[in-house]
Amino acid sequence: MQLPIMYHPRKNTIIYSFFSWYIQFIIKKDFAAFNYNQIEVKSDSSILVLANHFSWWDGFFLFYINKKVFKKDFHVLVNAENYSKVSFLKFLGAFAAENKGKDVLETLNYAGQLLDNPQNLVLVFPQGKLYSNHLKNISFEKGVMQMINASQKKINVVFAATFIDYFSKRKPTAHTYLQNWETEEYISLQLLKSAYNKHYDQSVVKQTQITE
Repeated sequence: MQLPIMYHPRKNTIIYSFFSWYIQFIIKKDFAAFNYNQIEVKSDSSILVLANHFSWWDGFFLFYINKKVFKKDFHVLVNAENYSKVSFLKFLGAFAAENKGKDVLETLNYAGQLLDNPQNLVLVFPQGKLYSNHLKNISFEKGVMQMINASQKKINVVFAATFIDYFSKRKPTAHTYLQNWETEEYISLQLLKSAYNKHYDQSVVKQTQITE
């Protein structure tokens, strides 16, 4: 079987351990607090996390949550530019398509294969690029379904919506709202997008109810 033309994750226990500690350190250093809720997932299934994407921090927030809550082998789909520019990402489970077209398809199929291993967590930002934290609706690229269909579909689908507010403090507080979505027998892009945006809307309501 020919390997996909892509940037693969790399294994280095020392580098991984250092940045695992460092991510926790910088979150505590740069934020007044980082809050998230606990959810139950099936331990014998992999986890696909779908999250909004508005900042440099997003992957690190979910890496931290995985370390504290899910305790799976972390993987994240990034673009080729970030994979190359931020050199340590590859040691934290990042992978990317090297080029466009067929390479992207092969990379999405690779992500589906990762999801067949119950020890894995795969983080995907379905918007495909960075958008404002003030969006009212989260768009989904078609690649999300390609990834799911390339797997055996024995997956925990987890929705994550993250927001940042300062209130009266110099440093911001980050909130990530998690939901374990009970998947339907038939999953379509529209159904997935609708379910995620329902969670996103409910998370916005919870976020706007926070006061100091």
